[in-house]
Formats: sequence, C-alpha cells, structure tokens
Amino acid sequence: MKNLILTAFILLAFSNIAKAQQLKSPEGKFVMEFSLLNDGTPSYNLKYKNKEVIKSSKLGLELKDDKKSLLNDFTVVDSKTSTFDETWKPVWGEVNQIRNHYNELAVTLNQKGTDRQIIIRFRLFDDGLGFRYEFPTQKNLTYFVIKEERTQFAMAGDHSAFWMPGDYDTQEYDYTQSKLSEIRGLSEKAYTENVSQKSFSPTGVQTSLMMKSADGVYINLHEAALINYSCMHLNLDDKNMVFQSWLTPDANGDKGYMQAPNHSPWRTIIVSDDARQILASKMTLNLNDPCKIEDTSWIKPVKYVGVWWEMITGKSSWAYTNDFPSVQLGVTDYTKAKPNGTHGATTAHVKEYIDFAAKHGFDAVLVEGWNEGWEDWFGHSKDYVFDFVTPYPDFDVKGIHAYAKAKGVKMIMHHETSGSVRNYERHMDKAYQFMNDNGYNAVKSGYVGNILPSGENHYNQWAINHYQYALEKAAEYKIMVNAHEAVRPTGISRTYPNLIGNESARGTEYQAFGGSKPNHVTVVPFTRLIGGPMDYTPGIFEMDISKLNPDNKSHVNSTIANQLALYVTMYSPLQMAADLIEHYNKFPDAFQFIKDVAVDWDESKYLEAEPGDYITVARKAKGTNNWFVGNVNGETSRTSNINFDFLEKGKKYTATIYADAKEAHYKTNPQAYKIRKMTVTNKSKLSQLSAPGGGYAISIIETK
Repeated sequence: MKNLILTAFILLAFSNIAKAQQLKSPEGKFVMEFSLLNDGTPSYNLKYKNKEVIKSSKLGLELKDDKKSLLNDFTVVDSKTSTFDETWKPVWGEVNQIRNHYNELAVTLNQKGTDRQIIIRFRLFDDGLGFRYEFPTQKNLTYFVIKEERTQFAMAGDHSAFWMPGDYDTQEYDYTQSKLSEIRGLSEKAYTENVSQKSFSPTGVQTSLMMKSADGVYINLHEAALINYSCMHLNLDDKNMVFQSWLTPDANGDKGYMQAPNHSPWRTIIVSDDARQILASKMTLNLNDPCKIEDTSWIKPVKYVGVWWEMITGKSSWAYTNDFPSVQLGVTDYTKAKPNGTHGATTAHVKEYIDFAAKHGFDAVLVEGWNEGWEDWFGHSKDYVFDFVTPYPDFDVKGIHAYAKAKGVKMIMHHETSGSVRNYERHMDKAYQFMNDNGYNAVKSGYVGNILPSGENHYNQWAINHYQYALEKAAEYKIMVNAHEAVRPTGISRTYPNLIGNESARGTEYQAFGGSKPNHVTVVPFTRLIGGPMDYTPGIFEMDISKLNPDNKSHVNSTIANQLALYVTMYSPLQMAADLIEHYNKFPDAFQFIKDVAVDWDESKYLEAEPGDYITVARKAKGTNNWFVGNVNGETSRTSNINFDFLEKGKKYTATIYADAKEAHYKTNPQAYKIRKMTVTNKSKLSQLSAPGGGYAISIIETK
C-alpha cells in the first residue's frame, strides 16, 4: 500500500513538472515557473536568488452570467519565448534614458468545453515580473463581463508591510506598518474619515503595496498600464497569506466590460534585497506603451507657486461671497453680491504671486477658486456645478493673462469637477479652448467627493476611462494634466507624458487637516511613486497652522530641512513651492534651495533607503553638471552617511548643505536649521544628522 501511495505521489509530481514552463530573468536572479494544476487551473510561482517570493498562485477570471468562467479546465496549446532589449528616452524623468530588457513567455491556453482561448503573457526583468491576461479575437469569447479577477499572490511568509485600507474612492490615508497577519485587527483604526470613501474588506489593501520579508527581501505589488479596466486592490487570506486581486465595481457591481481583442493591465511584482533598487526600478514604465504624442516639445517640467495653501488652511476662501446659500450657473448674478473679503483668487492678489514668481524664477502660478460656483460646490450631488470658463467679478482673466505674459510667467488652470464627471466632459472642449485662449498650458483637475452619476466609484472602469479621455483630449489642445483625486498612476506617463502629475495619495494638504505621520514621506516613494510622479506640494516653512487660521490647530509634522529635501526625494516634474509669500520672505536663505533645485534630471542615484525610516537621493540636473541631494528621515534621529562618488572625477564642486540644527524636531522645533558651504569632490564623504521628521538638502554646483 505504501509503495502504491508513493508511486501515485511520484506520478502526480511528474505530471505537474511535465506541464511546468520556466522563465529566467536576463541576469538569472529571477526564475518564474508557469504550470497547470491537475484541474487545468493556470498557476505561477516566482523565486529571487533561489528564495521563494511568490508560492504557487492561481490565475484566472470569474465571469458574470456565464456557465463556465475562465478559471480551470485549460490545456496549453502554444507557448512562445522571446527576449527584448531596448533603450528609450523619456520626455522628462529621473533619468535621461531607460533600458527595457526582459525575457518573455506567452502561454496560449484553450478551455475544454468552451473552446475559448486566453493568453497569459509573462515578462521577467532584472527587477521583477509583470504578467497580464490577453483575449484574442475568437468566436466563443467576444463580449463578456468580469465578475472578479482571480489573480493570486501567495506570500512566502508573514511579511512586514506598509499598507492602506482598500477603498474604491480614496487613497488619501496614512500608511500603517504591520505584519500581514495584523492587518485585520488594525484596519478599522487605519480607515480614517474622508469626503468620499468605500471600503470592501477588513483585509483589503491598496496597491502599490510595499513589503519586507524576515530575511530582508523587499517585495512590491502593483499594476501597470491601467487602461479600460478597473483598478486593482488586494484582498488578503490572512490564514494562508495569499493576496487575491479585487477589482473596483461599478454601480451595478460589475467589475469590467470586455470586448475581444483586449487585455488586462499588467500585474507587477518588483523584488530586491536592496531597498534602493525598488526605488530605482523602471519596470512599471517599461510595461507601458511608447509615447503616442508625436510632438512633445510643448511638454515642459514646471516649478510653480500659487493661491492654494491659504485656502487649504482656512486663511482664505474659494468662494467669492457669503450671500448665496445656493447658486445656479447662468442665473445667479454675482455682480449684485457682496464680496466676503476672504476670497483668495482676486486680481490684485494673483498679481502678487505673478510678481513673486517672476522675481524668483518660477515657471508658473496656480490659482484656485477663480470661477463661479464655489458657494455650494460640494456635498449636494450637483451635476451642473461648474462651467470652467466664467470667472468671479474680482478675477480679471484677460488682465491676468496679459500681466503674466509680460512677466514671463505661465498660469496653471484649476478645474474642480466635484466628482461630476459628465458635467466635466460636457464642458471639456470649451474649457480647454478657453485655456488656450488665455495662456494656460497646464491644468490641475480635481474629483473631490462622490462620483456622479451616483453609485459609480473613483476607480472603476468607467471612471478610469474618463481620466484617460480627459488626458488624451488635453493632448489635442497641448495641455499638461495634473489630476487630483483620480486613480493612482500606473506608468501611463510614458505613453502620454502630458500627464505631468497626480495627487492620488495623502499629500501636504493633510498637514493642515490634522497632520500626517512624520515618516509618511519615507514611505510614499516606495508605494505611490512606483506608478508615477506626485504633486505632493512641499515647501511649507510655517508649521503652526493656527498662525494662518486661529481656528485650525493642525501642525505640519516636518522640519524645514525635511521640506527642502522633498524636492529631491519626492520625484515630480511638477513641483510647487506651496507656502505663502510672507513665509518665504521670512526665511530667504532656506528658500534659496527651492529656487535653485531642478525639476528634470539626467541621472538619479539612490544612496540610502529603508521604507518608513529614511531615503537619501542624489540627482543630476538636466543638461548640467550640477547635483542635488535630498534626505528625509522618519521619527527617530539618525546620522546619514554618504559619499560623493557620483560626482565627475577631477572636478571640484561647491556644496551648500541645508540641514537640521542639533535641537531640531518636527514637533517642538521644526524651524531650526543651519546652512553651511564646503568644497567637495568625488572622493568626499558626509556624515550628517537628521532630526526626527527632519532631513537635509544639498545643492552641489560645479566650480568653474
């Protein structure tokens, strides 16, 4: 009997091995294995340096109102392997060229009983794995509805993770660090109040998810090229440590309407035993299509100031008047209203910001609250909420255009939709043409509140298609887009580089809404920024918000040196000096770094990194021999030790170091900093204190 059991076991094992197909990364550090289980279920596993990263994990899709889903009963009818290696140049970015090198396995599967085919395509890079489902043209699978995608990521242990609760409508949570097994017990506390939110599970989390194994392997789960599909969350089986994909539903509960030929986004697993390599990975970009905009000469990185922080803190208002409890566009007569005296977007005030931008070399000025409708814009499910072209009486569009043009400053338009997507599309062509006519070449769009029509979510397929439509329509008008409250980015900026920024995470504004954790900025580059740059809006110098608004007791949990470092560590081609003019005038020596720092780069070197603790980055400014370094620190004081071997040999540089003073602390002494200069070469080293919630910034200018 024992021999029979043993023989059966050997035969079963041989059967599974016989079906397995192996793929190695170009350098051989990764091995991915695809196989069909005994019931014809597709599965895969992934090893890194002979360590198991993803245990055997099932693949497939559950279909709605279909007798047989795309889950099992498959046979392999074809498999193809190939190698790809190219180097491409981004329009803007952390580096001036990117290598796209992978080995590929494309497995064609046929399902018994339905004669349906799907292709699962795997691409294995030297920094991780990407895979997707493809649905070729065929008679038996043309139109279908996804009930749920059943992709698994089986973890090899109870890893430490930086996670946010899964939500269909917001990503604006602080991160929680815990073991995977602790997510369920911590989820209720992690789920903090937001103006639009909808959770789905006590073990649901969002991507990009950053984890670290007990033996020091860093693992990042995300997706790439999210187009015409629902955004993916992850739901954890915390008994077996298996994540399963969880798509965002629409108002009917459906998770995707598909028409073949088509494909899913890429599911991504970035892995390294060096945290710096997670930050440096370009795999997400590489899994997106090449640029589809032929002439990109109008797409330029932007450093800007604006009328925004004063409204966020409550010092000023978006609304023009307090006279009207409700307004109707085209009916309400604002010329008969009494100005409330707190409106921020006045012609005179905006000209002050234009003057400030021109004086200090900023590219542009953002103005929020310039257009009619802010008196009742939020919380009323109002469809026709803004028209995006009609200014308040105290905002002279033509005059400001002429004034800014004379000063050599661009203007950034603001389009808040209040979640009324249909209304935005109704006005979009007219609004973009209005921008062209009045000297605005970039727009900050917003989707605050619940999505209209009611029942839709911020991250379902319908909303994803809207964000893409707005982006492609903007490209027709040569307009750059910075979308707030939209879906988290997935590398689409490679294909449409006019997407120069997104919010899609907990940005600086939350420092005026009660504050963020002091180590937040040491996590975001490992999570949110994996998919693309963030309009984080750094540069706050006055941390006590009650000095701007006595009714707001919030505190910015950061030192000034930390705020300066964010311009380097929080990569974006769109960077705002977010604080008020008077605060920069109070600290002109610290403000000098914001004036000097670049927004586009030829090279980036990650010098130190540990998620949740610290990040140190050096970047070489585009077209120059000058470098900028940023270090952000978590809650515990530490000494950062770096060397300058990234500098050109034989050259001398003047390094200006903006650092925390010894007594600096994000809560008790955030404005304590010291500035010093030193001569450095590529042989120089630096040992620098970083305070709790602090850091340092360095400008390194070649000595002529």
